[in-house]
Amino acid sequence: MTVTATSVDEPEQLEPQAAPASRGARRVRRLVPAAAATLSGVLLYVSFPPRTLWWLALPAFAVLGWALRDRTWKAGLGLGYLFGLGFLLPLLVWTGVEVGPGPWLALAVVEAVFVALVGAGIAMVSRLPAWPLWAAALWIAGEAARARAPFGGFPWGKIAFGQADGVFLPLAAAGGTPVLGFAVVLCGFGLYEIVRQVVDGRRTGVVRRGAAAVALLSVAVPVVGALAARSLVSDKAEDGTATVAVIQGNVPRSGLEFNAQRRAVLDHHARETERLAAKIKAGKVAKPDFVLWPENSSDIDPFTNPDARAVIDSAAKAVGVPISVGGVVERDGKLYNEQILWDPAKGALDTYDKRQVQPFGEYLPLRSLLGAINKNWTSMVRQDFSRGTEPGVFTMAGTKVGLATCYEAAFDWAVRDNITHGAQIISVPSNNATFDRSEMTYQQLAMSRVRAVEHSRTVTVPVTSGVSAVIMPDGKITQKTGMFVADSLVQKVPLRSSQTPATRLGILPEMVLVLVAAGGLGWSVAAVVRGRRNDPLQG
Repeated sequence: MTVTATSVDEPEQLEPQAAPASRGARRVRRLVPAAAATLSGVLLYVSFPPRTLWWLALPAFAVLGWALRDRTWKAGLGLGYLFGLGFLLPLLVWTGVEVGPGPWLALAVVEAVFVALVGAGIAMVSRLPAWPLWAAALWIAGEAARARAPFGGFPWGKIAFGQADGVFLPLAAAGGTPVLGFAVVLCGFGLYEIVRQVVDGRRTGVVRRGAAAVALLSVAVPVVGALAARSLVSDKAEDGTATVAVIQGNVPRSGLEFNAQRRAVLDHHARETERLAAKIKAGKVAKPDFVLWPENSSDIDPFTNPDARAVIDSAAKAVGVPISVGGVVERDGKLYNEQILWDPAKGALDTYDKRQVQPFGEYLPLRSLLGAINKNWTSMVRQDFSRGTEPGVFTMAGTKVGLATCYEAAFDWAVRDNITHGAQIISVPSNNATFDRSEMTYQQLAMSRVRAVEHSRTVTVPVTSGVSAVIMPDGKITQKTGMFVADSLVQKVPLRSSQTPATRLGILPEMVLVLVAAGGLGWSVAAVVRGRRNDPLQG
């Protein structure tokens, strides 16, 4: 009896000791992929400007590939969400500089949902042959969705926008931001697949040549494609040159309150233009063919306020050339964020109304709901801006200048539309005063560099207080200002009229990649259904 009792009791004593070890192992198995997904998202953020560590995007996606491969779609959903938060929370922190953490956190939490859905899809296709291809296409499909919804979309954080200093940049001229982003993501997943094939080969002693070839091609094709696309990048003048002046007038102080000092902001930009006129008269700089002011450089409507009109007119006469003025204009009871072509002799000749207005910044969706939550939010945007309907291409001293106002530079269609309407250079007038000294201005500057290569155009970036710059068609910055200083940039730039493949193809590369992603998902679902039919224990 004693022996029997002991033999029966022993398992009861050992079982409680084994259980915690098992639970601990399961916990580790869950936590390691979650930590890896989060940290790889942070790594992707570090690859973005103002840092020039573009190459960190590759190991970021390699680690994400490891975390997602062979997972269920539910696990992929959670891991993708953690990756999205790791990336977007630090990337978008500037959105809360003046309004507090609430809108910043809400934006990152919502945008990360798109990344979560992509993570679920990648987990599903990770069992397919050539899975890096399907996975990279899924990422671009996620970016395409994020650029369109909700409230008109939010493309900030596209992988392409982190590659202004990278070797893959020429691919922007071949197929735009979707092709550039696809190449980076494919290369990252391909790097992980190469490592996986090497490890599996050493463990099993078997080399799967087909899978190894796919892994190598996933890395080699984007790199070779980028090298080949360099022939599409040129800063040579096709239609002569133009001397352009970019004015950064600065603001009295940073923050949202600068809107209450509208006259001071206008005076700052007029004064800097007059300083430029004095430098021209003294022979210190060349006389420009035209001058570009930033967005919101005159928040006083010059069409209804004679004092604002007089200040702008005086500045234009002093410099003696046309000026593109960023104004806030009310017309027929509607408010517009407008660029105004101001001639020194004839006054206002043409206007461009911003078409892609910023939700929660220039208009408030769900205004009544937001007001119920926090009345301060609705008071910041008292009246919604209306959208323009026509592309903005000003003819300034014979040069066709395409206008993409601030937020519009993030949208593929908004910039391309200017080129197809004849723009020889692009101007991105912006106002970054509400974001203080955050990374926002550098992130936006990188977008403009990508756009320069994408469409092979000089891009000028006149900013109220951030970093104004002149960018050549090859994406190189030739001049730039400091932050929160009054300054002017004058430079002779090449005029170009030819269209890159990216310009001609437009949305087509993105559509193809979305179809590839859909094909991969369809194949994955079909494989699961076949597996259940063939296995009587399934489903």
